[in-house]
Formats: sequence, C-alpha cells, structure tokens
Amino acid sequence: MKLTASFLAISRHRLGIDGRGVTTLVAFMACPLRCEYCLNDACHNPANAKFTLTPQQLIDRLMIDNIYFLATDGGVTFGGGEPLLNSHFIEAFGRLCNPQWNITLETSLNVPWHHLRQVFPYVNNYIIDIKDMNPEIYEKYTQLSQEHLITNLNWLLSQPDIADKIMVRLPHIPNYNTQADVDHSRNVLTQMGIKHFDEFDYIMRNNTK
Repeated sequence: MKLTASFLAISRHRLGIDGRGVTTLVAFMACPLRCEYCLNDACHNPANAKFTLTPQQLIDRLMIDNIYFLATDGGVTFGGGEPLLNSHFIEAFGRLCNPQWNITLETSLNVPWHHLRQVFPYVNNYIIDIKDMNPEIYEKYTQLSQEHLITNLNWLLSQPDIADKIMVRLPHIPNYNTQADVDHSRNVLTQMGIKHFDEFDYIMRNNTK
C-alpha cells in the first residue's frame, strides 16, 4: 500500500514568511486543536482536501522551484493543519528529497512525542505556535491540554545546537490573553532556552469576535 497524505494547499514563492529564503508552504489536512480563530479551519473537514499525494509525487511537484530553493537557501515548509500527524510522510519525503532543501516545520507540537522524534533527523527549522504558556488559557483556546506540547518542547530543547533553529509564535488573542500573559509566556520560554520570538496580534475580521 502506497504511503500518501491529503493536502489543503501548496503555496509557492513565499519569502520571509515561513522560513529562510524562497519557500513553498505545503499545508496538510487535520489538526488536533480546535482554536476559535483558526486560520485554516477547513483542514478539520476531510471533504476539503484538495489532493492526495505520495512523497515522491510531492517532490515532483516541488521540483519546479528547485533552482529558487538552492539559490536562496530556501526549501519546503510543512504546515497545515498539523504536519506532525503525518510524520511517516515527512520522514519518507526527507529521505527522498534534495538534501540541500531546507525543511521547516510549522507546528503546535501538540502530538505524541514519537511523531516529533520520527521527523527530527530531516527537519532544519521549527516554527512553533505556542498560543500561551498559561495552561488554563491554552486549554480554553485550543480545547486541549499542554501535556504533549511541553513534553515535545522540552525534548526538542534538549537536542544539541537547536535553539537557533526555533522560532516561537506568541499571539495576543482577543478575549483569551493579555499583553501581560504574552510577556509571561515569553519569560517562561526564554528560561527554557528559546531565543527567537514572533509576537503579534490576532485581528478579527468584521469585528465579529
């Protein structure tokens, strides 16, 4: 049986958004979180999948931008949805793709640890969407506990020379956290070893939230 994964979208020629250099964002279906202001809520419904590919078929699609990846030290960013739910696929992709492509993982880290361990040898950079380090705020917003997130983050930070390869996103989420909460999260994460942060505000459309 062929290894395949379902995808919501492939977005080419992204610069300075999802990793270094020119990148292509590959968005998987499915996510364990149920965030109120989810940017890609369509990923929760399997009927919204646009296509299904094997690792080699995905590589074949991405080869069109090989020259851009190599010239800019760019590559592929796996997002979603939650890409770590497809750890077998990412491992197979990493074994087959051009080793000069940088692979970035855009993840909540809220999956069982074995998924992270499986892809670790093939991932060059991590963009981690933390939401908030206060467990009550996190659970209220995502409808999940932080257990897997904390376990995975601690394991990741225990690996050598990893801190400079991690960017943590810390949003100010209307009706859920305050700037003081964001500052607290940043302090906790800094003590854990995180060096690079992306702080921003969620902007609600049409003021409906």
